[in-house]
Amino acid sequence: MDAPLKELGKLEKLTSKSSSWGKAEAVDAIIAALQNVKELAATGEVSEETWKTLCETLEAKKKEVDERQKEVYNSVARLGKAIDKKFSTSLPTYPDLFTSKQAVSALERTIALHFLRTGQFDTAQTFLGESSVDIPAELRTQFVDLHNILKALRSQNIKAALEWVQQNSEFLQSRSSPLEFHLHRSQYIRLLLSSHPPNIEAAKSYANTTLRPFYDKHPDEFKRLMTCIVYLPLSKLQRSPYADLASPSLHFDLEPLFAKEYCASLGMSRQVPLRVVGDIGGGGSLGKIEKGRRLMRERKGEWSQRDELPIEIKLPLENRYHSIFTCPVSKEQSTEQNPPMMMTCGHVIAKDSLTKLSKAGGRVKCPYCPTESLSSHAIQVYF
Repeated sequence: MDAPLKELGKLEKLTSKSSSWGKAEAVDAIIAALQNVKELAATGEVSEETWKTLCETLEAKKKEVDERQKEVYNSVARLGKAIDKKFSTSLPTYPDLFTSKQAVSALERTIALHFLRTGQFDTAQTFLGESSVDIPAELRTQFVDLHNILKALRSQNIKAALEWVQQNSEFLQSRSSPLEFHLHRSQYIRLLLSSHPPNIEAAKSYANTTLRPFYDKHPDEFKRLMTCIVYLPLSKLQRSPYADLASPSLHFDLEPLFAKEYCASLGMSRQVPLRVVGDIGGGGSLGKIEKGRRLMRERKGEWSQRDELPIEIKLPLENRYHSIFTCPVSKEQSTEQNPPMMMTCGHVIAKDSLTKLSKAGGRVKCPYCPTESLSSHAIQVYF
């Protein structure tokens, strides 16, 4: 995406207010010249020299405007070529997917929730007013509260976050969430580093009150928090084995962690669904899938399952959702008693299928390639 983004940046620069200022000045000069001649014509004092000067001015300024417009048109053309080059395979055409009332309602609700989850409350209000979807007022208020708390965390204020944690302590405990511990850890580090010389006694008092109850769950981390005092002040701590405690990420990571737990309490996913769909599909996956579908149509019979494509889509770690494995042989989902097993050839099947395919001597023939291997050499795969 580097080439299209680079061309888009050039186009934004050309069409920005500061860049368009010269073109605006040229247009203003044309208007001023015409206005001046109009005023002179009303008095009957327009000479031939005035008309000649006006024509020259108009021609020169028109040329300036045309040159600037030409730069914009050329930039748009280069952007189009860069996009065509990046997405060489045309996107598939499907019949309308959102034709039923239920589908339209689901799509509108997804868009409205996207605006609310990303803090675009004015846009969400406008969208809700122009669509048929209805989002309960209580849910809207909860998203407003979420962004207010995130804003407070960004300002190094954990008070509102701690109040929410205390109100939802049972829910967080059921998830074994480290949120409360991380909030107190952040405040403890701020107390240590907020003054010079460090106010160690105040920080230790805060740790004994708020962090010590978490000792059983985080014993190693608690010991590190107490021991790092030896390496104060900050300049020394940054060069110590506890340098990670002086990193700004210790505090910045609170926002995504809090948002994750807050959305989980509402029964929503950690990531914004519409953003995930855009990142994965818009990142080139649709083009690759359509190319695979076209190739499989041309090579009929070479793939047993028409709804499955032998295509690998590279995804970032946060977008890999493989907590459930379905055995391609038995078509059953794996369980703790029937986990996925990888053979030496690299193919993965369920343990029960591996046992059924095993021959005398413990050898197993892979159903997807002519390779044979010992079933005892298969390893369990963890998703």
